[in-house]
Amino acid sequence: MQNDTDFLLIGSGIGGLTFALQVADHGTVAVVTKKSDHESSTNYAQGGIAAVMSDKDSFRSHLEDTLQAGAGLCKRRVVEEVVRRGPECIQQLMEWGARFSLAEDGATLALGREGGHSHNRIVHAADLTGAEIERTLLGRINDHPNVRVFPNHQAVDLIMDEAGRCRGAYILDAESGRVDVFSAPVTLLATGGCGNVYQHTTNPAIATGDGLAMAYRAGAVVANLEFMQFHPTTLYTPEARSFLISEAVRGFGGILRTVAGERFMTKYHPCKELAPRDVVARAIDRELKLSGQPYVLLDLTHINPDRVKSRFPYIYRRCLEYRLDITREPIPVVPAAHYMCGGVRTGLDGRTSLPGLYATGEVACTGLHGANRLASNSLLEALVISHRAAAAAAAELRSAPAPKTELPPWDKGGSHDSEEWVLISHDRSEIQRLMWDYVGIMRSNKRLERARRRLNLIVNDIEDFYRHTPVTEGLIELRNLAQVAQAIIRCAQSRRESRGLHYTTDYPERDDRRGRRDTVLRRLRQG
Repeated sequence: MQNDTDFLLIGSGIGGLTFALQVADHGTVAVVTKKSDHESSTNYAQGGIAAVMSDKDSFRSHLEDTLQAGAGLCKRRVVEEVVRRGPECIQQLMEWGARFSLAEDGATLALGREGGHSHNRIVHAADLTGAEIERTLLGRINDHPNVRVFPNHQAVDLIMDEAGRCRGAYILDAESGRVDVFSAPVTLLATGGCGNVYQHTTNPAIATGDGLAMAYRAGAVVANLEFMQFHPTTLYTPEARSFLISEAVRGFGGILRTVAGERFMTKYHPCKELAPRDVVARAIDRELKLSGQPYVLLDLTHINPDRVKSRFPYIYRRCLEYRLDITREPIPVVPAAHYMCGGVRTGLDGRTSLPGLYATGEVACTGLHGANRLASNSLLEALVISHRAAAAAAAELRSAPAPKTELPPWDKGGSHDSEEWVLISHDRSEIQRLMWDYVGIMRSNKRLERARRRLNLIVNDIEDFYRHTPVTEGLIELRNLAQVAQAIIRCAQSRRESRGLHYTTDYPERDDRRGRRDTVLRRLRQG
């Protein structure tokens, strides 16, 4: 079965939905999302959106903070554009219905501050900013007659024509098990990150690097995959999946302590708890190795309890579910994979190296983040790039609409071998452990080479199984995770210095003579 549309969006986070609203007046839009329409990394974003919304702040200051965090790899023109357009994007979200937290005067926005920022500029909705944005965008999407959302549909692979143009994607209907053709002259990847390639992550379960893997297989340029940001503070509990304790908690006055009660960030950076995330994550990692403890403590007990509950109602409630009152006892925290600063390489308008294919949000590498993302710049980036991508895509559709032609149907593959799947499905946890142990916060040549050799074997086994088996959700995700892990290792091995989020004990210093370049990968398409 073939579904024809003008714009195909894969993913339903802030980037994809913003794009959808902008292009829906120019043509039909199909939004394909793996689970329910609200399940995305955006929905889990607690901190907020960084933007210059006060006369005490300035574009120059936001620009310099971003460049400083990016450790010499940010593209200045991209940073300038994203920072400059931030306030108007915030204003549009508010016009669409987003309700952000207000200051005590009840008239101006409450502006928080997070690590690496020199001013208060974090627009937020308490500690559920992402959920508020998702609610706003989905409400407008569901009311638009040109937009159709396909929940429980999973992209398998991009469809490329003989000229090397993206023509849409093969999409698995998880309920029926059928793989359909979704044909479109413009395809946008807004698939989020790949945190589940690691054993500990703040990402939702659907963040398995699908868009990154599909684009790479199709021949798109990907870049800077060695720069995985590890969030310094996620709730440590053996009972459940890692739960993010927002950067804003430290911005609010939270203090990091060892289990013995010693404040330790004073040893690592003059900004102490407000140091950039990579500095904080490495400091925690070192303290854990020195003490042998599985966690450190994030202490808010010195702050008025009512203020804590008012600022962080979601975090307060979630911690109570684990019998932890954060106003009375410190929070046990541990780092976890949080945000991929690299991705499918794009320009300012979201165009990838493949005609007809755009990318926005965490799956994209625009050059904004460089070697390390400044806190709360990610939602801002998704908003600005999606607006620009929508304008470019609408113009592309007007100038050269693709003909509605039949594309080749999906090759179903052989019969499903359930016994073999039981064996190969174990590869997922092995990949996650390998990446956590050898390609984590601290790296070395020996660790990376060990991970590379093992990953090559795993990828070959998975590909052999994939070629002879009908696709399922689990198999698609496993294949994507394995290939993304392999690409991350390749990027990490090629960067022979320590910069931003990439720290290697073999090259502990930054090399500005040879290191101020992107790490670029491109896989040649077969056939």
